[in-house]
Amino acid sequence: MSNTYGDWFKQQRELAGLTQQQLADAAIMTRSHIAHIEAGRRVPSKEDAERLDRALGTGNVLSSFRPGGEVAVADRFADALALEQQATMIWEFASALVPGLFQTDGYARAVMRTACPPWSDEECDRLVRTRLGRAEILDDPLTPVVWGVLDEAVLRRPVGGQAVMAEQIMHLVRLAERGRVRIHVLPLGLGAATLMQGQLKLMWFSDQPPAGYTECVSSSFLHDSPAVVQGLQSKYALVLSDALPLQQSLALMRAQAKEYGHHG
Repeated sequence: MSNTYGDWFKQQRELAGLTQQQLADAAIMTRSHIAHIEAGRRVPSKEDAERLDRALGTGNVLSSFRPGGEVAVADRFADALALEQQATMIWEFASALVPGLFQTDGYARAVMRTACPPWSDEECDRLVRTRLGRAEILDDPLTPVVWGVLDEAVLRRPVGGQAVMAEQIMHLVRLAERGRVRIHVLPLGLGAATLMQGQLKLMWFSDQPPAGYTECVSSSFLHDSPAVVQGLQSKYALVLSDALPLQQSLALMRAQAKEYGHHG
């Protein structure tokens, strides 16, 4: 992905004779956030861009020409995954499929086989390895803190067949049982809910503003705007308040896994 904005921003900082830390102090930001913007990994919010313009004396260039509009879905997804690896807290919501961070090998392969046009076996293997590799962040006993809210339909849709679903659901149960992840189920009997389509990922960081990522069919968006992210956080909180408590969610998942043939 082109990084014209970040490159120009870095050039202006260097022309001003400022280090990343000096600019961060002047704009009331963190040094690492400055670094992420220069590298093209983050786009400053409108408020951040305005403070950067004032600190650098660049008029309103940074605030007026922030990247946006049409960006390739693959680029947004790659940026979201890069942020996922840096997050200290992640909230996931899914209405159709188990989020990639929680997927098993069998489930991931079943999802990959639905691609149109289809991927080759080699490409599918590469994508599955990449997806499973994301879960290595869960090996750390403390961070990131991860919460998930899954629509009950995610558990009832037999992706890959009975055995694959039984294994996938018990994987979710084990993650939650060891306290590494909190997973709540949004029951089907609830009817219409605040979030009923697509997927949502919310991320917090120790050294940069929170971000959100939404995905539906062939569209995706990486959200940096504080107002937009706060709105998504509020919607997630509403859905979480409607979801089953943790232990009831686990009981429902175990029962569903049993329906798929899990014994033990």
